[in-house]
Amino acid sequence: MNVLIIEDEPAAARQLQRLVSEQATAIQVVGVLDSIESAVDWFTRHPHPDLLLLDIELSDGQSFDIFTQVTVTCPVIFTTAYDEYALRAFELNSIDYLLKPINPVALQRALEKFGQLKQTYGEKFSTSRLEQLIRDLSQPSSVVTPSYRERFLVRLGQRLLPIEATDIAYFYTHNKLSLLKTRDDRQYTVDYSLDELEQSLNPRQFYRANRQFIISHKAVEKVHLYFTSKLKLSLQPPIEEEVIVSKERAGALRKWLGE
Repeated sequence: MNVLIIEDEPAAARQLQRLVSEQATAIQVVGVLDSIESAVDWFTRHPHPDLLLLDIELSDGQSFDIFTQVTVTCPVIFTTAYDEYALRAFELNSIDYLLKPINPVALQRALEKFGQLKQTYGEKFSTSRLEQLIRDLSQPSSVVTPSYRERFLVRLGQRLLPIEATDIAYFYTHNKLSLLKTRDDRQYTVDYSLDELEQSLNPRQFYRANRQFIISHKAVEKVHLYFTSKLKLSLQPPIEEEVIVSKERAGALRKWLGE
């Protein structure tokens, strides 16, 4: 397997090259580049590698710009010291997203993931979806179609774990943190306020019950009549906090549940 590394920090590039070489003797690093300019030039002059290890912040800009200047036909594992680009990298069909300093076990898992995908899809596995997304982003459209979040990336140790929106039971706030609870009762912190989440979620699937909770259809187990025309919700998975819907929101909730 041929691997190309694009990393502008010499020490990080050497470490990554060493870690990759230690994974398997069949892996060959075909080049180590440090900028968007050198990457574009390399891709126009060489056969594309099997896999690209790509730092996001390069000396001459963000590496996403590479894909707007040249066609890249290999899958990507992004590496970076920051997690602020995680969603975009994930949406661009990357194999994985590794945070620096690179954990050897995380790298091994990412390479194994690539191997499994390639074995499953063979030569059909490429970044065609990535290229199409970039073309769509770069071309203005006269028709505005609402776009809602289909997944979230949550931190799990040194890795970022994708959670599908359909697997989320509810979001809520606790001690000034925004938390995500899955339908199988796992909990993660998310880096968005409930106001931001409300704007990004499909309103047919999620409803802002009150200032503390955004709930999904599938999380509502029971609706109880409460004082002064309010409603009280029983959620699944259960939660200790009471989920009260105000009189003003009660009608909209009933309509939403009936859709």
